[in-house]
Amino acid sequence: MGDAGPARRSVGRSCLTAASCHCQQCIRKRIRSSAAHRAACTQEGPSDGNRTRIPTGATGPGRGRPGPAAHRRRPAHARLKAMILDNLLPPGAQLLEGELALRLGLSRTPVREAMVRLEQEGLVAITPRHGMRVLPIAAADMREIYEVLTSLEPMAAELLARRPEPAAGLGRLEQACGAMEQALAAQDRPAWAEADEAFHLGLAELCGNRRLAGMVMQVWEQSHRARLFTLHQRPLPARSTAEHRRVLEAIADGDPERAHALYRRHRRRSGAELISLIERSGVAWL
Repeated sequence: MGDAGPARRSVGRSCLTAASCHCQQCIRKRIRSSAAHRAACTQEGPSDGNRTRIPTGATGPGRGRPGPAAHRRRPAHARLKAMILDNLLPPGAQLLEGELALRLGLSRTPVREAMVRLEQEGLVAITPRHGMRVLPIAAADMREIYEVLTSLEPMAAELLARRPEPAAGLGRLEQACGAMEQALAAQDRPAWAEADEAFHLGLAELCGNRRLAGMVMQVWEQSHRARLFTLHQRPLPARSTAEHRRVLEAIADGDPERAHALYRRHRRRSGAELISLIERSGVAWL
């Protein structure tokens, strides 16, 4: 994703269907699926009793917005997963296989396969004759997730700073930091969250270790719902914005120890803040 990023490999059929693939194209697809889905899924279908209403396709094409045809071409698994990660299908939502197939405009077979994959990923539980139920995320789950991120992401920052020319190829991280600072000034929390994701994606991709990048992005996905849930409960992210900028400066200065320490401190603080919010909210179903 920059001058120092690892070489991309071609994406074949198995790559397009593997949620845990570590190639850079698949990593990018997974982390951006949520943003794409926010643009594509803006309408809701009619509800049926207590059933969850399922967002349908986009109203039309626009800049950065796929039209209905492009949205329908996305695999069932990617579409359902994006709905879950963005809380469009919230924790506790119960959905029948036939209902999902109808709303997605697909046959039952790809929907059934998508449900099985989502269950394997720990996002839903499947009950015979009752479809799937979107599972909650407990504070204990988030604690484990942030422990993993606190171990992996600082190493990515360290690897970037250890390159022969550490200041080269950091344009995407600089752009993400600038976008965070602009969003903070405008008090635009959703825009800040997108810039934050761009920073973490760029950091993982540029570090040069594709396995580390794949693990970071897989765990990052699992924290997405909780981060969206707490986005408007947290103070304006001035501290996080400044921390990202200091990490980038340490990388550009070629100081791997400082980059590692700063990032680790940031991860510990931000994780503790998010977990505390979940615990205080008393929302056991999240």
